[in-house]
Amino acid sequence: MAQAPDTRYAKSGDVNIAYQVVGDGPVDLVYVPGWVSHVELAWELPELASGFERLASFARLILFDKRGTGMSDPVPSNELPTLEQRMDDVRAVMDAVGSERAAIFGGSEGGNMSMLFAATYPERTVALVTFGSTARRLRSPDYPWAPTWEERQQGFEQVERQWMSGLDWTDVAPSLDEPALAELSRYYRRCASPGAAVALMKMNSYVDVREVLPTISVPTVVMHRRDDRDAHVEEGRYIAAQIPGARFVEFPGADHSWWTQDGDAIIDEVEELVTGIRPAPQPNRVLATVLFTDIVGSTERLRESGDQGWAELLARHHALVRRELERFRGREVDTAGDGFFAAFDGPARAIRCAVAIGDVVGGLGLEVRAGLHTGECELLGDKVAGIAVHTGARVSSLAGPGEVLVSATVRDLVSGSGIEFEDRGEHELKGVGTRHVYAVTKS
Repeated sequence: MAQAPDTRYAKSGDVNIAYQVVGDGPVDLVYVPGWVSHVELAWELPELASGFERLASFARLILFDKRGTGMSDPVPSNELPTLEQRMDDVRAVMDAVGSERAAIFGGSEGGNMSMLFAATYPERTVALVTFGSTARRLRSPDYPWAPTWEERQQGFEQVERQWMSGLDWTDVAPSLDEPALAELSRYYRRCASPGAAVALMKMNSYVDVREVLPTISVPTVVMHRRDDRDAHVEEGRYIAAQIPGARFVEFPGADHSWWTQDGDAIIDEVEELVTGIRPAPQPNRVLATVLFTDIVGSTERLRESGDQGWAELLARHHALVRRELERFRGREVDTAGDGFFAAFDGPARAIRCAVAIGDVVGGLGLEVRAGLHTGECELLGDKVAGIAVHTGARVSSLAGPGEVLVSATVRDLVSGSGIEFEDRGEHELKGVGTRHVYAVTKS
């Protein structure tokens, strides 16, 4: 058994994230585990430990446990970790070890968060590698390879029923013999409680990063095994086809886990990508969530208050909005009259900021409407532009007094956050096309 490195902790908000650093290569490599993990017990699996050692031979390898799993802090069952919070955890660990930029390697369900991270923080991402990953976890007419909701429910029930007695992991790693499968089962049982494992499964069921894929601008390799029983190979092909310039590498075999079957071939691809990287130019495009707000009935309030009274009320409104933007890590892009345009690096924070703005300005006797959209934005100095900005503005124009409307993209990206929505149907947005919108009912 390989010697496990020391485990340390990084603070991500109020949560302690367990991490380890292995090797001292010239490039940092963050490994984002799949469903559940345990940074110390992982070293008891010979194939996985060998894989880590090989990765650490050419990079400074950074390992961590997602919140709610392994040695990281548990989370309440009603507060499932979102992709946004998981990105915060990665950044917290990178900051703790002094890593400004790193290659991101996401396996299985760690892949979709890795894709979102690469799109949102290209300035901190050297390259992106995924293995056995999916873009969404529920079947739809335009994504026919994923399980149905009924099949996912059967999986939830099976995990709850058999987690402690030992699940059958044959479909995850059919190449392993019976003793190795038993060892793998023991490892997963110690990574999370049955409730946490099921909660993460449910959260992952609603993740959909398809609209994010075309916005990824870093060098990318997407890997998949041809007969993977857990994630269909067509899902890997789809992901690679949607990411500009991505390379798809297909391996023989059926194992879903990258380290259990010819792991050296997978690591060869990682090493080639990571060690052959040239310094990337500063990105001028980034994935962001845009928020537009404006005061409802401002003309009538101006007439009632007079110029001086309105100017004073507007100044108090602006101060309150800016306070909430700072609290939720939003960046004010522009202010015109009584409206604000802000950008966020996470959609859940943006939604909660919009709701908070509505609450605090309500104390002034004002009502605001708000609209949000997540998409690729062009950076022009301090300004943010692009079709995503126009989409956010059009969504905002549909909102009624005191309402926060979001595009379907935003709704899909906050899966597991506890934020609830009401379907408001499809709308034709001028210059943008048809979009499905939702009203926030609980944040």
